[in-house]
Amino acid sequence: MDCRSWPSSDASYANWGLVNLTVDPYDEEQICPQDTIIRRINPVQHVVWDDNRKKHRITSKAYNKSSGPKAGMSVDIENLIVAANQNPQTYVTTPVFTGSVAFSAGDVRNLELWVGYEPIKDVPDVQDNPHHGEVWAKIEKKSFTESQKSGLAKSARWYVELPDVDIL
Repeated sequence: MDCRSWPSSDASYANWGLVNLTVDPYDEEQICPQDTIIRRINPVQHVVWDDNRKKHRITSKAYNKSSGPKAGMSVDIENLIVAANQNPQTYVTTPVFTGSVAFSAGDVRNLELWVGYEPIKDVPDVQDNPHHGEVWAKIEKKSFTESQKSGLAKSARWYVELPDVDIL
């Protein structure tokens, strides 16, 4: 892997190829195995009550891809946020996404998944996000396999913790 230095806050993301919105799934060489990949958590969509545990937990839906061709699991790339001189915990927290989990790019790749850039720019009704990425299956499927979803959940750690919610 060619883990090049990240752009400085005043660098042009266009020079780094970070201007596409819809890209074919690929594995980005500039994302190193130790890099932090952040998955935002929307409690309405991603948190359920577990009757067996008598506690809330993150559902497997949080560790799955979106539907549609070329779709992946939406993530943010921590190093890009830091390079832009922004606080990553603040950046990924919104009124809708009040929590987040993180895993390393190496953990993602160990599950036969790819991680790459997919910046969001000029999409109607969607806030621009130059730090956005995707996690994709190497082979296009309707969803990640159960072992991939379970592996992501097991490797996840809180990034912005939701009180009284278990990761698994």
